Amino acid sequence: MRYPAQLFNIIWLFSLLILYSNAAVDKYEIDCSNLRIGQYICPHPDYDFIDKKTQQPKGCTKDNKAKVLCLASEGLICTETRNNTFKKDIPCRWTNGYSFETTLLLSIFLGMFGADRFYLGYPALGLLKLSTLGFLFLGQFADVILIATQIVGPADGSHYVMPYYGAGINIVTSNNYTYRVPQYDS
Repeated sequence: MRYPAQLFNIIWLFSLLILYSNAAVDKYEIDCSNLRIGQYICPHPDYDFIDKKTQQPKGCTKDNKAKVLCLASEGLICTETRNNTFKKDIPCRWTNGYSFETTLLLSIFLGMFGADRFYLGYPALGLLKLSTLGFLFLGQFADVILIATQIVGPADGSHYVMPYYGAGINIVTSNNYTYRVPQYDS
């Protein structure tokens, strides 16, 4: 008859240990701007951060940065907000309302009249294409390729509005400060 009493004492001690360990969860107050990857989730999973009009993060500036709400790991308290959320800059593409699809369709069907260049804010090139019938269609063909590869963009320096998971292109360049790994012959 002693075994059930000992078993009851062990279960009772074990439940006290579990309660004590759950109650003793440490909370650390920290400057959340110094958190490393893996210590936070950015953007916050419950935060709708995509602007439906521009298809970029809400609040995207001309500097191609947007402040979004982030969530620190469990047990971390941010000094800025006194809870586990904070704001962080993420990269974005500033847009000013120029649609990629509209520009490409204008270039394909009305490019010989310069409609694509007028739409993008290049009136001098648009007028030149209009008066020469798209440089005898060679300029129209070149513009279709340049617009499709996103080399030619709006005149104000903004990016095209395209679906968030659309066909965005990042142009990789190299200059004198780019590190090149030496290639040795085998």
